Amino acid sequence: MADEDEYLRRDLLARIEARRAAVVSFLRENRPRIRRRANITIVLTSLAALFTAGPAFGGQTFADSVQSALGLVSDSLVWRTLCLLALLVSVSAAILTNLAKGQDEVSRLGAAEAANAELEGLSTMVQYGRLPVQDAVKLYQEYSVKIPFIEDLPAYAVGQAGPGHGEFRRYGRPR
Repeated sequence: MADEDEYLRRDLLARIEARRAAVVSFLRENRPRIRRRANITIVLTSLAALFTAGPAFGGQTFADSVQSALGLVSDSLVWRTLCLLALLVSVSAAILTNLAKGQDEVSRLGAAEAANAELEGLSTMVQYGRLPVQDAVKLYQEYSVKIPFIEDLPAYAVGQAGPGHGEFRRYGRPR
């Protein structure tokens, strides 16, 4: 019975580590893109504010200054150019924001990070025998169901997991 329990514990640890490897892979792949998109959106909205700030605060004086600095014939060209630029960057920022919301990227990223932490804690509790295997299996299922959008990695990508079958590095690559 003790051998069977130890076998189940090792198998569960292997499954937990394989699931964590998939989560870490998802985070490594998606976190930079999501952050980049968020940063671009911030820059675009800042540019929209900048393009409208000059005319809003400076009024005709601002337009006359830009007209003379650029050697333009009419100040209406200044107004139209700034409005067009503000429109373009505002629309671009809105599109990026709605793409992110439509794909629910930020929520998925947060769910993946939370699941990774939960699985890491579960792994530690199972590894040190602080949790009966049956309870650990229930927790494993509870944590895994929170991230259905993360597919398991193929077995060859994470190696034969578990004690005695090759060890995992921190990010799921076999040693």
